Amino acid sequence: MRELSEQEQFWRGEFGDQYAGRNQGQPLIAANLALFAKALARTSRLESLLELGTNTGNNLQALHQLLPTCVLQGVEINAQAQAYAQALGVADVWHGSLFDYPHDRTFQLTLSKGVLIHLAPELLPAAYAQLYQLSQRYILICEYYNPVPVEVSYRGNNGKLFKRDFAGEMLDRYSDLHLLDYGFSYHRDPQFPTDDINWFLLEKRL
Repeated sequence: MRELSEQEQFWRGEFGDQYAGRNQGQPLIAANLALFAKALARTSRLESLLELGTNTGNNLQALHQLLPTCVLQGVEINAQAQAYAQALGVADVWHGSLFDYPHDRTFQLTLSKGVLIHLAPELLPAAYAQLYQLSQRYILICEYYNPVPVEVSYRGNNGKLFKRDFAGEMLDRYSDLHLLDYGFSYHRDPQFPTDDINWFLLEKRL
């Protein structure tokens, strides 16, 4: 059996439980709805979507409102967060690491939002492979951006948050991907504040 990384153990354990407890509420869902409405505007009709790292399902709730006929699937490593997200009834949420999610089906769009930043840098190629291989057409990356890799202390913890150009690295890695759209969501937005997140919509050339 594969040994979990330091970061996976961190999010599966007590810190992940605490994070799940404090990151809920309708304002978060409303802000996500506004973000996804912009980020997905250039996609064609989406019938299936996979989110790697759902936590308590804030993103899935927003996506369900935005795409009511789309079949949603989530992946979550923290047991408490997975149970909460599954109980929402908007998506089937698989319990486990995104690295272990099986390739028994593919989705029109795969999504990472605030997840790649928390992975060990040496495991990013495997995460990129999951996003790429599980996607039929689109990949949406919503993460903290930095032009060069940099580590940032996260709530007093080292080795738990990394910024870099995730989308650029995927574009370099997979020659059939191209950038379809991109944007920024600002924490001082007067109506729909979020973390300072850059989003990138990638598409496979058919």
